[in-house]
Amino acid sequence: MLEAASEVFAERGFHGATVEEICERAGFTRGAFYSNFSSKDDLVVELSRRHSEALVDRIRHASKRAHADADELLRDVFAALADDSRSQERWLVLTTEFTLHAIRDAHARRAWAAQQRRVRDELVAVVDEAVARQGLALPMPTELFVRAAIALAQGSMTQRLIEPRAIGVGQLERTVLPILLGLGG
Repeated sequence: MLEAASEVFAERGFHGATVEEICERAGFTRGAFYSNFSSKDDLVVELSRRHSEALVDRIRHASKRAHADADELLRDVFAALADDSRSQERWLVLTTEFTLHAIRDAHARRAWAAQQRRVRDELVAVVDEAVARQGLALPMPTELFVRAAIALAQGSMTQRLIEPRAIGVGQLERTVLPILLGLGG
């Protein structure tokens, strides 16, 4: 069901996709859909949960490798983040659409905010572990750094989608995140 939903959302967008299309693509009935999800909103939140688990796992794995210095740590983490695949682009478009929906719908906003908090909390833990292992001190609260890193990564990908040749994959992140960490540029 989740794979089918990802495909239908990619083709038709969040609002354009229907439960019927998702069920048809997955080979399930509406009853099967509603026995697992109360709405498309819940489905997107579950897709986000799975997507963020994979992202956090990649970052955690990259940050636990042995690193000679903070620059090497950042390079490995950037490599874990540098998924410039078409699926990542589709994910950004879906989450942008869903964010706009959540801004307008109080129930969706609460669910989306809770999911975003879970992701940030996991990333804060990963960053705290990595900087402690490296003997670093962030020049700002970790949550603020994580929020800035997320905003930078999403903004960078949005810019690449609009102007594909204007900025390279990871270029903004490699330039700005070390400055935020107090490591220079």
